Parts: sequence; C-alpha cells; structure tokens
Amino acid sequence: MSKGTLFDKVWDLHTVGTLPSGLTQLFIGLHLIHEVTSPQAFAMLKERDLKVLFPQRTIATVDHIVPTENQARPFVDSMAEEMIQALEKSCQENDITFYNIGSGNQGIVHVIAPELGLTQPGMTIACGDSHTSSHGAFGAIAFGIGTSQVRDVLASQTLALSKLKVRKIEVNGNLKPGVYAKDVILHIIRTLGVKGGVGYAYEFAGTTFTQMNMEERMTVCNMAIEGGARCGYINPDQITYDYLKNRDFAPKDADWEKAVTWWDSLSSHADAEYDDVVIFNAEDIPPTITWGITPGQGIGVDEKVPTAAELLEEDRFIAEEAYRYMDLYPGQPIQGTKIDVCFIGSCTNGRISDLREAAKIAQGRQVAAGVKAFVVPGSERVKKEAEAEGLDQIFIAAGFEWREPGCSMCLAMNPDKLQGRQISASSSNRNFKGRQGSSSGRTLLMSPAMVATAAIKGEVADVRELL
Repeated sequence: MSKGTLFDKVWDLHTVGTLPSGLTQLFIGLHLIHEVTSPQAFAMLKERDLKVLFPQRTIATVDHIVPTENQARPFVDSMAEEMIQALEKSCQENDITFYNIGSGNQGIVHVIAPELGLTQPGMTIACGDSHTSSHGAFGAIAFGIGTSQVRDVLASQTLALSKLKVRKIEVNGNLKPGVYAKDVILHIIRTLGVKGGVGYAYEFAGTTFTQMNMEERMTVCNMAIEGGARCGYINPDQITYDYLKNRDFAPKDADWEKAVTWWDSLSSHADAEYDDVVIFNAEDIPPTITWGITPGQGIGVDEKVPTAAELLEEDRFIAEEAYRYMDLYPGQPIQGTKIDVCFIGSCTNGRISDLREAAKIAQGRQVAAGVKAFVVPGSERVKKEAEAEGLDQIFIAAGFEWREPGCSMCLAMNPDKLQGRQISASSSNRNFKGRQGSSSGRTLLMSPAMVATAAIKGEVADVRELL
C-alpha cells in the first residue's frame, strides 16, 4: 500500500475509527449539497427523528435544475420548482447556509466552493455529485457520494469507506499551443481507460501540473472520476495559496501563515511510496476529442475514428455500440464532423479562464449558420467577472447566447437539452447516451476553445488553425 502521500496523511488525520466491517469511519470536514441528491436524504433524517449534526459544515446551492434563460420564480418546470423549494425549506429548518439564485454566490457547487475559499488543502470533502473530485486540485480528498451517504454525513459528519490505493500520474513538459488541461485529462483517460482507476486515488504530479493555474488543475481533477478513480488530487503549492489568499472563508492574518505551514506539511514526501506510477510527456498530447459514448473513447483532433482491430479486445464491444450510436464509421476522420449545438460551461470548464480562452477564438468571428451556440458561466461571480471584462459582448457579437449560471446542458436536468439526433460539441465531462437530454442525442467532449472553434466552423475543427 501507499505510504507518505498526501492521500495517506489526510486519510489518517480524518480517521475516526475502524468499523466491524473493516471499513474506515472517516470524518468529513466539508459537506456540499444541492437540490438533486439532498431532498431524499433530509426526508430520511426526519423519518428517524435525526438532526443535522454539524450544520456549519454543510453548504448548499442550487445548480442542476435551474433554467439558464428565465430564472423567474416559480420555475416553469413544476418539478424543478418543487426541488428548489424543498432545499430552501431543509436549509432553513436545519440552519444550513444556502447560496440561492440572486445571492451573488449561487452557481455550480464545484465552482462556488473554491471561489469562496471553502475548499482548502488537507480537507475531506463530500458531495452528492460525481464530480466532487474537482476539489482535489487544492490538495483535498474529495468524494462524490450517493443519497444514502448524504444522509450519513448530515447525521454523523462521517462516511464509511475502504481506503484506496494511490496511483501517481506524472505529466512532464510544456503543453503545445492549442492544448489545454481538458486535453490532458482526456488523454490520460484515453490511455488508462474508464475503469483504469477503479480502487485508486489519482495523484497528479509533474511539471505540467505545477505550471497550471488552479482552474486548470480543477479541470483535471474534475474528470478523475471519469477514469474510474474515486478521487484525484494535486499537492498544494504557492499557486494554491495565491488563489486562496483573501477569499471569503480563507484563514486571515496570523491564521493564514499557520495554515500555509500546515498545508505545506501535507504534501507527498519526496520518497513517498505509491501503488502504481504512470508517466506521460506533455508534448505528446494533442487537442483531444471524444468520438464515442464514454470519456475513454478519445482521439487527437487530427486522428481518425479507430477501427476495432486497433483497439484492445476488451474495448471492441463498446466501440461497435459507439459506431452505431454516433453514426461514425471506423477510419473516419473526426475533423469535418458536422455540429448542431455548441455548449461552453459545466463544473469542468465553466470558470473565468475557460471563458477567456473561448472568447479568444470567438472574437471577431461568427458562429456558423445553423449552429446553436451558448455560454453558461459556472457561477454568479464568474458571470459578473466575465461581464466586467466584456467577454459577454464578445460572445454575443459572435452569435453565441449568453446565459445565467447553472449546470445547463452538461446533464440537461433543466430546459437546456439536445433535440433528437443533434450532435453537440461540449466542454462538459460525460458523453454517455442521452446525457444531454435527448435519448438519441450525441456528444463530443473537448476543450472550451475547441468548442468555440466548432461553433465558428460548424464542424469539428482544429483550434490551432484559429490561434
């Protein structure tokens, strides 16, 4: 087993005890909730006449079901209105801080917690959402959990978990122009597979990651779960501390210096032992795009859809299914694939730096005829900052729609949905069948800059042509 890693240190510091089952009872320092996985959990507490044990350690927002065009209450979708009312009531009854629409702090849960300084190194974090691994970018251990586990954290502030193995994924060197953090994680998942990380925590290390800003690191950790890992993290450093300093919930004054000293001590030892180590060269990573129905079915933008013979035998069945569903044939160049909808946003790529990169491509250009393109900021703060920089006007002038914050078409639990067989260029994190709202809709995952390129060209194209 691993030894001396940040994962081992944080796990040991938060271990309450070992349960008779052999599982670790792990204390959870920060619990994030939203409107989708919490109503049933609160109902379970009421059934057992239990209270939220540490309400000050739970923070709520609304993101999945909020409309991004008309946010007037009551919502047009009666079920969405019912869900937000349930969350409002539960937070009020349990004295839980709730960042509602119009608060100035509402947004996608994995965007607002870091920007508020709630997410900090050395924490254990849980949320009823798969992509909670995003918070690992700060040197935290963050788990996506199910509704029954949301109940457990509300009631006990702990989780029962098996300790994970730790795989070090090292990427070294400089990324080439037109290659972004999204390409890095898609390339890793393509190489190791969507099941490669099962039973592991991923430690992302190497000079490529140490050069990334915090938002790029969040993109990488966000999709660790798509590679099968339960969580992903990066050791904290000066870039982490510069991001956190002076944020709302960050330590202040003398407490800040103490916190930084402690955070430094948590980083993996130089001689830490890992269960596995995988090394990549940054210069080998191209602008990457998915062609199939899992995030592991990725290729470079200048490559062709792989033939079954080029794949491992275990990957051929799902590839055959993907060919049929996506209407792509083996050996077909991915470039030139016509696009109907272009979506920039999500907890993967809805932060200010993502919007800046996409705006560079959009500026002075026009969305192709027949393409619906829209931009959804990850939070109210991101929207405000983008508008202060004039990014909204760049997008609007180019023919993009500028929306209100929310999860939007990442999972389409709101009005933003694909229609029929539409094909989407998306900066989100999953390309499963029906993921974006249509049972037959198709999704190609790529970086925000690549999505903007597809919007301008009306088809899959290489962002490097427009840089």
